[in-house]
Amino acid sequence: MQAILLAGGLGTRLRSVVSDRPKPMALIGEKPFMEYVVHELSRHGITDIIFAVGYKGSMVEEYFGDGSGFTAPDGTPITVHYAYEEELLGTAGAIKNAGRFVTEDSFFVLNADTFYQIDYSRLVIMQQQSDLDMALVLRKVPDISRYGAAVLTNGRLTGFNEKSAEAKPGTINGGVYLMKRALLDEIPAGKVSLENEMIPKWLSEGRALGGFVNDGYFIDIGIPEAYYQFIEDVEKGVVVW
Repeated sequence: MQAILLAGGLGTRLRSVVSDRPKPMALIGEKPFMEYVVHELSRHGITDIIFAVGYKGSMVEEYFGDGSGFTAPDGTPITVHYAYEEELLGTAGAIKNAGRFVTEDSFFVLNADTFYQIDYSRLVIMQQQSDLDMALVLRKVPDISRYGAAVLTNGRLTGFNEKSAEAKPGTINGGVYLMKRALLDEIPAGKVSLENEMIPKWLSEGRALGGFVNDGYFIDIGIPEAYYQFIEDVEKGVVVW
């Protein structure tokens, strides 16, 4: 299966400790963070990777090359493609730009600076059984006031990016999507946000969006504290290669 890794952001919040490379290429020991993401995907049979790159994207290509130096745990070779952004396109714009490399009816989309351990096959089965245009993963947090709440009702998405001033537990977007290829045609050209524009639009139109809540290991290395936490978790064996 295929996955688009969104790696085109500027990574300004992490710039104080990682200034010489794109945020997803921040080193964890001798490996860049994104290699952990690619390896995790390959464990689940997702071995065709499309890197949506921008800021210093050539560093990604210099490291991963054509993918021939990397294999899944079962020995399956990894293939890679690179979709460069000439200007910042936003998450949906980056997906559309990378869409020219998508050859399957459905494909995964992930943020390349996030590591989330989930059962990817569960998303595939859910999308097929419920005929979903998009299946996504939610996660529980103790305080949704810091985020926009995402709400599932019987497996269907009924609320997204809902702001709340009340500090209370709930579910939010986990940033892992399984999209039907047909959705690419509905994303307009230019800078477009998946989270703030397209998903709310599709939800308002009554499109079939659904998913599940996952409690697996999650980290976004967008800030120095989280970056150092991931390094520590790798060293302690919390995150296993």
